[in-house]
Amino acid sequence: VQLQASGGGLVQTGDSLRLSCVASGRTLGRYLVGWFRQAPGKEREFVAGIHRNSGSSVSYADSVKGRFTISRDNAKNTVYLQMNSLKPEDTAVYYCAASSGGIWSSRALEDAYDYWGQGTQVTVSS
Repeated sequence: VQLQASGGGLVQTGDSLRLSCVASGRTLGRYLVGWFRQAPGKEREFVAGIHRNSGSSVSYADSVKGRFTISRDNAKNTVYLQMNSLKPEDTAVYYCAASSGGIWSSRALEDAYDYWGQGTQVTVSS
């Protein structure tokens, strides 16, 4: 499956953005999908995850809980990350990833994911 992340940009503190992760080649609904981010000079970190099929299970990093929402539209083969109340510390390159194994307990681990998108830059100015 090929993943294309988009929707990043330059915004101000408190603004919102919606990132999209569009899949081609396979049905994204069959995959557990995660969003990760990497800030300059830092390790890539887990942001949010959504389970496959209905996406009834979702998970967030503590740093984004209550501000970010992950969702999926299987008909559009797309997973979204709605980001509200953005802060300068949210500045990073955001990546979406898909896991064919779909083990929920491993959702925050990079090694659990088989496919990665190219990343989209989010910059939040203060």
